[in-house]
Amino acid sequence: MVDLRSDLVAAARYFHQRGWMLGTAGNLSARLPDGSFWITASGKSKGELGELDFIRLFPDGSVEKPMEDLKPSAETSIHQAIYSTVPEAMACYHVHSIDANLVSNFTDGLELPLPQLEMIKGLGIWEENPTVTMPLFANHLDVPKIGQEIAERFRSQTPTIPALLICNHGVTVWGRSTEEARNRIELVEYIFSYMVQAKRLGL
Repeated sequence: MVDLRSDLVAAARYFHQRGWMLGTAGNLSARLPDGSFWITASGKSKGELGELDFIRLFPDGSVEKPMEDLKPSAETSIHQAIYSTVPEAMACYHVHSIDANLVSNFTDGLELPLPQLEMIKGLGIWEENPTVTMPLFANHLDVPKIGQEIAERFRSQTPTIPALLICNHGVTVWGRSTEEARNRIELVEYIFSYMVQAKRLGL
């Protein structure tokens, strides 16, 4: 079985270089066929991760830790919410970028309208001039509350795109592979950058 932690390490370093996972912010996970998943441990610099800086969580709640002092990411509940409500999700990436935080304030509603860009196709929307929104959630210091709200909404309303935004916190995407999740982070960050620049130019 391929060790997906090498993909997560490479993605974290790339996102760190782009300024989307500075310091210890953000987290990445990949799900295995048995339903368990690897996730970045808490307090680790995303630009310096190694394959021992991950914790494996199993469906029964048990934990595998390569080193005893590792702790699960504070945002593990966000990943658990995705995996429990989106069966096809096999990787989940959560980053903290400036543009994601800025665009989260472009609406007062529970959905962020996205521009009709060609890049939308990369999120699985193959329509001409589509009307697409991204689910928006409130930020809470109690992160498990965020995860609970995500799970509750997605159980009653299947998301139309594989991405969600937490206000003034960050963006989360998921994919059927680590490669697809990485591509989707780049896509949504491109869209966010476009939105920020368009607003600045008054377009």
